[in-house]
Amino acid sequence: MSILVDEKTRVVIQGITGNEGLFHTRQMVEYGTKVVAGVTPDKGGQAIDGIPVFNTVMGAVKKSSANASAIFVPPAFAADAIMEAAESGIPIIVCLTEGIPTLDMVMVRQYLKGRGSKLIGPNTPGIISPGKCKVGVMAGYIHKPGTVGIISRSGTLTYEVVDQLTKKGIGQSTCVGIGGDQIIGLNYVDLLEMFEKDSGTEAVIMIGEIGGTAEDEAAQFIEKNMSKPVIAFIAGLTAPPGRRMGHAGAIIAGGRGTAKEKMEALERGGVYVVKNPALVGEEMATILRRI
Repeated sequence: MSILVDEKTRVVIQGITGNEGLFHTRQMVEYGTKVVAGVTPDKGGQAIDGIPVFNTVMGAVKKSSANASAIFVPPAFAADAIMEAAESGIPIIVCLTEGIPTLDMVMVRQYLKGRGSKLIGPNTPGIISPGKCKVGVMAGYIHKPGTVGIISRSGTLTYEVVDQLTKKGIGQSTCVGIGGDQIIGLNYVDLLEMFEKDSGTEAVIMIGEIGGTAEDEAAQFIEKNMSKPVIAFIAGLTAPPGRRMGHAGAIIAGGRGTAKEKMEALERGGVYVVKNPALVGEEMATILRRI
C-alpha cells in the first residue's frame, strides 16, 4: 500500500503555464500520475498537452474532481495558492516553492487549522508512491514499489538513499520530502503515525539534519508509538559551530539542534542511527532480513 497518494490521486497543477510547472507536469504525466487540470489566473480556457487550464482552483476542482494539488508558483504568491487550494477542499497540497517569507507561512499555518487539507512542504521535492503516483520533482526512475517508507528534510539525500535501496532490490511504499523551511506542513511525527498504520509499510527511514527540534519530537513518538523498525541519518555532524547550513530550518539555537544531540535522542528512542549515508541501504537490508 502507500500513504497520501496512489493510483487514484487526481492532481491539479497550480502554475502549470510557467516553465517549471510545465516541465514537471510533463514528467509527472510520463510517470503515470493523473494530472487532470491546471490553474493559472487569466489563462483559463486553454489546454496544455490536453490538460484543461482554469482561472481558479475551485473551478478546476468542480470540473475535474481533483483531490491533490502541486504548487509551482513564485514565492510572493505561494501562500495565497496554498490557501486557495485548501479553500477549494483539496485534501493533499504539495508546495514545491522555496523562499516563501516566514510570515506568509505563519498565516498559512493558522489558516489551515481546522481544515481537512494536509500540506507537504513548502520547499519540498514532493511525494511519490512508486509505481502509482508522484506529485513533485523526484526522479521517478530510481524508485521501486515496495515496503519501506521514507521521510526526509533533504531532497538530495533522499535520492541517494532511494538509489541504494532500489539497487539492493528493496522497494519503497511512499517517499515524502517534508521540506527544509522553518515552518512546514506535515512533519516527522505526522508521517510516522501514517506509516505505522499503513499495512503496506514494514520499516521506515528518516533523513534529518541539524537545526530545530523535529527529530527530537520524532524520537519521543517512536519510543512510545512505533512497532515498526526505524532507521535514521542526521546530516550535519561536521557542521562548524555557529554557522548556518543549507535549509532555512537548519539553524542551531542556544546550543540545541546539533547532529550529535539528535542522534543521541533517536538512539534513546530505539532508532537504528546510521552515521554514514552510504550505509543506509545496507542497514535496511539487514533489518528486513530479521523481520
